[in-house]
Amino acid sequence: MTLTAPDPTTTASSVEVRPVGGRVGAVVSGVRLGGGLAPEEVRDVRAALLRHKVLFVRGQHHLDDIEHHAFAATLGVPTSPHPTVRGVGAAVLPIDSSHGKANAWHTDVTFVDRVPAISVLRSVTLPPYGGTTVWANTAAAYASLHPAVRAMADRLWAVHTNRYDYAADVDEQRIGGIDVAEETYREEFGSRLFEAEHPVVHVHPETGERSLLLGQFVKRLVGLSTRDSASVLEMLQREITRLENTARWSWEPGDVAIWDNRATQHYAVADYDDHHRVMHRITVAGTVPVSLDGTRSTQRVGDTSAYSS
Repeated sequence: MTLTAPDPTTTASSVEVRPVGGRVGAVVSGVRLGGGLAPEEVRDVRAALLRHKVLFVRGQHHLDDIEHHAFAATLGVPTSPHPTVRGVGAAVLPIDSSHGKANAWHTDVTFVDRVPAISVLRSVTLPPYGGTTVWANTAAAYASLHPAVRAMADRLWAVHTNRYDYAADVDEQRIGGIDVAEETYREEFGSRLFEAEHPVVHVHPETGERSLLLGQFVKRLVGLSTRDSASVLEMLQREITRLENTARWSWEPGDVAIWDNRATQHYAVADYDDHHRVMHRITVAGTVPVSLDGTRSTQRVGDTSAYSS
C-alpha cells in the first residue's frame, strides 16, 4: 500500500472525515460539493476516498445534474452514462426502480476493459422506508483471505459480461404478467454484447493495494470447469461480503455517496415494496486493470471507445 501522509505544509481545508466502520466508509462534512471546490478540498476528499473507499455527504440539496457533473469532473474525466443504456445528457445515468433494482453485489461496469475509477451517486427520489445501499471493501477482503487462497486468486482471470444471468433470465415472479418497463430496460442493457477479461486480483493504480475484481458481471473463471468456477467465485464473494467488510447507508434527501469503484462492490437493498426510488449516477473514467505480474485486462467483445476515454 503506497498511500502517503498529508503534507503539513499544504493549505488546510474545512473537510472533516468521520469513519463509519473500521474497514470501509466515512461521513464527510464541511464541504459543499460542486465544481467550485478549492484544490485543497478536492485533495482531502480524494485522500479520504482512497482511505475509506466510500464517502457519504449529507445535505447537498443544492446539487442538480449540472453541478453533480461539475463535482465529478474535479475527480477525473466523467464517462458517458453507460455503454448500452441511455442516460440524461452526456454523463448522467438515472437508476430508476421502475426499470429494475440493482439488488446484486457488483462493481460498476466491469464488462469493459477500462473499469470506472469512481462513482458519484445522488439521491433524487427516495421511498418512505428501505432502499439502503451496502458497500464492501474488496481490498480488505483480499487481505483477509487465507494465504493459500490468496495464492490461487492471484493467478486467476475472469470473463465479465453485460449479459449475465440476472439480466438475461426471466423473473419467475412475473409469470402471468410482464413488467413492460423492466423488460424494455433489460433488453436495452443487453442490446450490445460486451465481454472483458480481468485479473481476479488487480493492483490499485493509486494506492498499490491488491483488490478482488469480481461481482455479478462475472460469467466464468478462465480455465476452470463450470462447477469449479462457481465454487471458487462463491468462496471469494463470501469473503468480500462478510459483514466486517461492509458499511450500510440509509439515504436521506440531499445525500451523495462517492466510492472507489476499483476497491469496492455494492448492493442496493430492494426492501421498499412498490415505492419509487430514483438515483442519479456519474462515473469517472478509470484505467485498464493490471494483474500482479503486470498483465493488463483485455476487451474480448465490444467497442468501449464511446463510453470511456
